[in-house]
Amino acid sequence: MKLHLIAGARPNFMKIAPLWRGLVGHPFLRPSFVHTAQHCDDVMSLAIWRELGLPDPDHVLNWEPAENSDPVEDMMRAYEALCHTDRPDMVLVVGDVNSSRAAALVAAEMEILLVHLEAGLRCFDLDMPEEQNRIAIDHKADLLLTPSADADQNLLAEGIEPGRIKLVGNIMADTLAMMRTQINQEDAASKVGVNKGRYVLVTLHRPSNVDDPERLRQICQAFKELAAEAEVCFVLHPRTQTRLAVQGLIKELSAAGVRLLPPMGYVRFASLMRDAGVVVTDSGGVQEETSCLGVPCLTLRTSTERPITMTQGTNRLVEVDQLTHAVTSVLHASCDRARIPANIPVWDGKTASRVVRELEAFWRG
Repeated sequence: MKLHLIAGARPNFMKIAPLWRGLVGHPFLRPSFVHTAQHCDDVMSLAIWRELGLPDPDHVLNWEPAENSDPVEDMMRAYEALCHTDRPDMVLVVGDVNSSRAAALVAAEMEILLVHLEAGLRCFDLDMPEEQNRIAIDHKADLLLTPSADADQNLLAEGIEPGRIKLVGNIMADTLAMMRTQINQEDAASKVGVNKGRYVLVTLHRPSNVDDPERLRQICQAFKELAAEAEVCFVLHPRTQTRLAVQGLIKELSAAGVRLLPPMGYVRFASLMRDAGVVVTDSGGVQEETSCLGVPCLTLRTSTERPITMTQGTNRLVEVDQLTHAVTSVLHASCDRARIPANIPVWDGKTASRVVRELEAFWRG
């Protein structure tokens, strides 16, 4: 059985890596790694997948982003062309990025079995492109593999048949477990020159935070104020770096003492995250990873599709006007706080093996 594993953006590579390991040598599930080229620079793609032990892709979609074109439609055309020449029996997509939506829509149109890993997550904000992608993928999928019980309930409330829903756990926890030795050996805090447990780690990339010039300026003002009291490390996503440069905010942040760091590989960033006093983010994956590591996390959003990281993890939502006070409070408290990983059901590093079992049962059934 030929299985296309779809990845194209940084989070995808981290999610398919442990699954790839679990499928290598399988007696009848034959995975092919398909890179949609949503992220195609080395730091956001090639360096990540090689660091995680993935092979080079079996297929890389051939399309070029155009200024006025829809990237989802462009990727759909490229993936449909691939499916005509190398038609899979099953397509597995992960998460909520445009790559996953594009491949899911093609699979549904071509009547190829579709599996969604990380199904059922909802933040209930339809203005977010990621939320639109999640819903579109879930309602096309034949098999929905969920990370937590709340995701199951979301799908049932939307009328998804219970038999299509399987709780498998969080694949990101598998990646952390798989790379634990390398993360522990990296010691990124020392390499950056910051004091473990006392610095603020920042990563932001969502349009709601970085595309609005006034909001981005308010966020940067908070970081400048924080830099007067603590070490602030701002790891720049390419999108964020572009927006900061356009507004002239890079010089302001640097002058205030904020450490502006380039995009990092998985191991280095995870090491820096593990030793942070507090993490400020708008990333769904970082909310999960900090909970798995026991690191305090402040999510700069009004809602989250991962509420379990708030009820059973280390995460909480924060508004821009609360940011300085919230970071300072958490940072002071975290100095004497033991790092206790959240005990969330089936976030145990064994999700990939459960996914393989569900794929076997689904294909045989």
